Amino acid sequence: MSGEATTASASVVVGRRPGAWLDLARRIPGSWRSLLAVYLVSRAFSTTLLLVVYEVATVTGATFITPGSDRSFLDFTVSWDSDRYRTIALHGYPTTLPTDSAGQVLPNEWAFLPVFPTLCHLLMVATGMDFSIASVLIATAAGAGAVLVLYRLLEPRVGHRSALWAVLLFCFGPLSFVLSVGYAESLSLFLLFGGVLALQRRQYHLVLLAGVVAAFTRPGALALALALAIHLVVRWRTERASLDRRELVRIVVAGLVVAAAGLAWPVVAHLATGTPDAYLQTEMAWWVDYVGRPDFVPLTPWFLLAGRWLGVSGIALVVLIVGLAAWWLSRPSTARLGHEAHGFVVSFALYLLAVFLPQQSLFRLLMPLTPLLGSRAVGERPWLRRGLLISGVALQPVAAVLLWLYVAP
Repeated sequence: MSGEATTASASVVVGRRPGAWLDLARRIPGSWRSLLAVYLVSRAFSTTLLLVVYEVATVTGATFITPGSDRSFLDFTVSWDSDRYRTIALHGYPTTLPTDSAGQVLPNEWAFLPVFPTLCHLLMVATGMDFSIASVLIATAAGAGAVLVLYRLLEPRVGHRSALWAVLLFCFGPLSFVLSVGYAESLSLFLLFGGVLALQRRQYHLVLLAGVVAAFTRPGALALALALAIHLVVRWRTERASLDRRELVRIVVAGLVVAAAGLAWPVVAHLATGTPDAYLQTEMAWWVDYVGRPDFVPLTPWFLLAGRWLGVSGIALVVLIVGLAAWWLSRPSTARLGHEAHGFVVSFALYLLAVFLPQQSLFRLLMPLTPLLGSRAVGERPWLRRGLLISGVALQPVAAVLLWLYVAP
């Protein structure tokens, strides 16, 4: 008996890998309560961090780059993009584009889509609360929804451990404080992840609904339309015999409607202002400090910026980045996410390359690529997942200082 006990004890010890106690996936179940607890802990951490940055900056007399953000901590958390959303919630969009002395369009509210400020307005009217509180509440609640959907999206494909580590890295990432400030990111992520989950479950009416609302929340819903097209091709190749006409129509209709919604905002801006390219001119008004006012050509912004600042070496750097991204996205471990999530992240990466000029906001715009963190290449490598988690926590204060006191987040 004693020998059997000793043998059993030894097998347990041998079976435990070094550092197994640090594998949080062993300790945290996948229930919605546990996921929300992780999220709330991360929001407490990020909010405390921002409060410390605000208090230290106030005490030391640091200059707040955003006018008015030194009035209170809430004003500090609803600066930059949030200030634009406040204007939309209170006053709507301008019917005349603001211009400088040379007649060039200046940055204005048409670059910001209406769903988030409309929800804030409705909550303000219903409760009488200030925009700063309403926007933070909506953003934080939407972030909780994004966490729950992200786990449900990944767990069937990669298992509990990898899905939970993706949630942890999402909640404690370097830019995760945007999930609980007055930005539309968390709402957009909830809708995009929800659309991909509905696609995974073949609930095409929900893909359509999530895609249309997402198209008027943040730019990028066209990636969901392309993911639908990829889904259709995959099903046509692998399930043609069982793909009936009605289901085929539902996929095509959902894709076309989401694509139309993703292209609709420039038309709305044109009709409201009378300027045909009002939205494009507004978006490119933010490019002036980086590359001047060039003509917009899809798939060129990254090369334009790199070439302007670094010359030929900058263009070579972009080619290297694109090559590494293509390699990572084509790895078998990435493909195991399922063609729905895989197709979406590939589509969104292509969208960023096609239309976005890399700026300091690039890092938060990469957040829709979070499903990649569910790859088993991350979840099954203890040194990598712990390193990413520790790096995310350590970089949050750095990002908070840089993005709130020096440049726009």
